[in-house]
Amino acid sequence: MPIDQLTAEALALPDNLKIQLVEELLASLETVDEAIQAEWIAEAQRRRDEILAGTVQTIPGDEALAQARSLLNQ
Repeated sequence: MPIDQLTAEALALPDNLKIQLVEELLASLETVDEAIQAEWIAEAQRRRDEILAGTVQTIPGDEALAQARSLLNQ
């Protein structure tokens, strides 16, 4: 089946089935590298510990996004 025909059929699906299809397609692409996952977990724990210890100052999410957008627009 050509990709354009497959795409047309997928787009004709009801939203709930589109979501299910997307989730299944994404899951089929995900390969978990255990070493990388362990590094991300360690980083998240380190950052959590810094926040709990008060060694870093947090900022509200909307302010962080505004700063990121400002940097991207420079």
